[in-house]
Amino acid sequence: MADGKLRVLVVDDDPDLLDLVARSLRAHDFEVETHISALGVSTRIRDTVPDVVLIDVNFPALKGDKVVSLARSQAPSGTKFILYSASDETQLRSLAMASGADGYLSKSVQGDELARKLESFRHMTRPTPVPPV
Repeated sequence: MADGKLRVLVVDDDPDLLDLVARSLRAHDFEVETHISALGVSTRIRDTVPDVVLIDVNFPALKGDKVVSLARSQAPSGTKFILYSASDETQLRSLAMASGADGYLSKSVQGDELARKLESFRHMTRPTPVPPV
C-alpha cells in the first residue's frame, strides 16, 4: 500500500447503498471497489486485495456471515472483514463473532463516522488462537 490509502471492498445487493457508501468513502480518500452479490466475493478479494471488506449480512442466496467464513481462506492474512447491516446490534455482534468477522457496523453509521471506524479496523490485529493445553 504505497500511497497509504485504505482499500475497501463494499459488498451489498442494494445498488443505491453501494453507490452511497462508495461515494462517501472516496470523499475520504479511500480506494473503493464494490461487489453486488454474495457470490464471487472470494474472486473479487483476490483481484482487488482490499484492506477491509465491508459486507452486508442479508443476501438472498448466501448470508454475509457465511461469505466471511468462505472468503477468509482466499484473502490475504491482513484483510479485515466487517459485517455491515441494519440488523439489531446484539444479533450483529453474535454473527460477527460466530463467523470470524473482525467486527461489525450498523448501516446507520455513514460519512465521517464510517470512515473513522473503517480506518480503526485497519490497524486492529486479529487475536492469535491459543492452542489447547
